[in-house]
Amino acid sequence: MMALDKKQGWALLTGVLSFSLLTGCSDTEEAAEETTSAWDEIQEEGVLEIGTSGTLLATSFHDEETDELTGFEVEVAREVADRLGLEAEFTELGFDEMLTSVNTGQLDMAANDIEITEERQEEFAFSTPIKYSYGVAVVREDDLSGIETLEDVEGKKAAGAATSIYMDIARELGAEPVTYDNASNEVYLRDVSIGRTDVILNDYYLSLFGVSAFPDLNITIHPDIKFNPSSVGLVMNEENTELVENVNRVLAEMLEDGTITELSKAFFGGEDVSQEPDVE
Repeated sequence: MMALDKKQGWALLTGVLSFSLLTGCSDTEEAAEETTSAWDEIQEEGVLEIGTSGTLLATSFHDEETDELTGFEVEVAREVADRLGLEAEFTELGFDEMLTSVNTGQLDMAANDIEITEERQEEFAFSTPIKYSYGVAVVREDDLSGIETLEDVEGKKAAGAATSIYMDIARELGAEPVTYDNASNEVYLRDVSIGRTDVILNDYYLSLFGVSAFPDLNITIHPDIKFNPSSVGLVMNEENTELVENVNRVLAEMLEDGTITELSKAFFGGEDVSQEPDVE
């Protein structure tokens, strides 16, 4: 075997060390990429991607004068993003597509009066509740759509989104479902008024806002029907635990400093939806 002189030996050693350093850097970079979380990516982009309908009065709708997207949950989500040092960017979608987009990571959050249920909690992460409510029935004002109790919903045409909690309840009560895909409140309410449908089972505060917005329609909130106490939160991907923790942190601040109450009263006629109602 031929002996290496000092110059050759040094060159070989330098090459080995350089290769080792390059390999080490590569491994370090790969490890850093692997540990980058969804929350890190959100911070790097500086944007919180939020799904909402844009058609749900009081919660997510377009201002008639400015056409700007606003509403209780839209403004709550904007404030959350701002306190996290992020820009809120909204995408308007139907209910099912909204949840699918959160589930697949295309959106970071959904804000659209989405009720917290055990079934949904198996698939999504919910924030601290920002709204408490209960169910009511929107019916025709002149005859209450022939409904005295919830049991009378059987056989009636019930309007609503296909996969909403309230449409599930309507089906359980034996109603004939008439479903809409991201339609405006006026479409739902006008159909009840003219008799195309008979009843809308929905959240009290949303129903109150909707009925008040269209005083010329033959509709009212049934005076004797209250059911299904509920809570609503912002919806996130269950794997993005850091986002959930940070959102809950700022929501706690907003509940404590009165921001949630202030926004609620602005959009729900002076009502504070952050307080639990006394309904069984």
